[in-house]
Amino acid sequence: MVETLATEQEEAVDVRMASLPGLSSSTESILSEAMRFCAQKIGVDSLEAVADLLRQKDRTACEYCLYSIAKTVAASLGGVDENVRAVYVLDYDATPEDLCFGTLNQGTPLVHLIVWAERKTAALGSLVAALDRALAQVYSDLIGGPQVEALLDVQVIDDADVENHTGHGALLYAIHHRPIRVWERKAS
Repeated sequence: MVETLATEQEEAVDVRMASLPGLSSSTESILSEAMRFCAQKIGVDSLEAVADLLRQKDRTACEYCLYSIAKTVAASLGGVDENVRAVYVLDYDATPEDLCFGTLNQGTPLVHLIVWAERKTAALGSLVAALDRALAQVYSDLIGGPQVEALLDVQVIDDADVENHTGHGALLYAIHHRPIRVWERKAS
């Protein structure tokens, strides 16, 4: 009974989030901002040049674009959900073998985020899922290739995970491969 109720509530939240007016325009804005940031960093003068580099899976362009997406998505999640304490970006796609053999650019790049929330909620999960679907659609339209299934890989951790150093919460204390904080709620 409890699981059924939780599932129904999650589905209801998911429907509300997916049908939010302006979600598509928000994701278009996120990607446009990411492309402007990328253009500035790599020194090209047009967004079309950035789109061409993204189509070619240019590593530098993808990294700048994904970093900007991470920062903007992090700020958006923190602005919508008051339980979000901080958001971190984690780059664990690049292994030494990937770099050595040049296999890093295969497949669609993902933004790996760790979202530290006071508690894990279905609403936050649904918000992330809706945002990911919308971003993937807009990115696919921009690149003009096959449909991208996902652009975000988000792991939500809560206070207990951080306090007990469990799951992705343990990564916040990692010695060698610590995630980078891209957004934090200011103490009030």
